[in-house]
Amino acid sequence: MPIDIDVICSRYKKGSREALLPLLQEIQEEAGYLSEEAVVAVGRYVGLPSSKVYGISTFYDHFRFMPKGRYHLQVCGGTTCHIEGAVSLLREIEKLLKIRDGQVTRDGMFSLQVVNCMGACSKAPIIAINGEFHTVLSAGDLALLFDVIRKRA
Repeated sequence: MPIDIDVICSRYKKGSREALLPLLQEIQEEAGYLSEEAVVAVGRYVGLPSSKVYGISTFYDHFRFMPKGRYHLQVCGGTTCHIEGAVSLLREIEKLLKIRDGQVTRDGMFSLQVVNCMGACSKAPIIAINGEFHTVLSAGDLALLFDVIRKRA
């Protein structure tokens, strides 16, 4: 269902640059991501060029510019997870699903995002699928995990 960006913008003071991040957050919360149309509309509303809005929004990890897949995978890129093998997990996910960080599979089933830290260092390496943590995984566990998810879907 498409969202009405103008309605969301109307909740904030026009021309208020302080409204930029809350506006982007609210649009992403409703739409699931920030479209090019949303970036342009927000720029017009707060009085900033869309290139500036895009630049600011790409600074923050939590903004997305493509819709998520039905199953959104987040791989922890924190130091402990990195040391404990998160890079191997990431490479295996990329190989199995044929996507990279920020991408969605062609069928829209999976999306992938590398995040800074999930705060579960004692269980490293860790991935989250739709917010559910999967810990102490090996690359070999992933194919089985994805098969289970596909069968559930």
